Amino acid sequence: MSRKCFITGKGPMSGNNVSHANNKSKKRTLPNLRTIRIQLDDGTSRKVKVAASTLRTMKKHS
Repeated sequence: MSRKCFITGKGPMSGNNVSHANNKSKKRTLPNLRTIRIQLDDGTSRKVKVAASTLRTMKKHS
């Protein structure tokens, strides 16, 4: 499974590490994914990967 949030689609981001001497090297930041079990409409459950920030938002709105 890819490193993507099942609900929001958040994925890896890229950027630069910048040193004090202004040297730049590429870096990759991954989302903070958590595996949760969700209940589907037909009664079965499925494990999905969801970002921690999405979980916080879901708890806030429930």
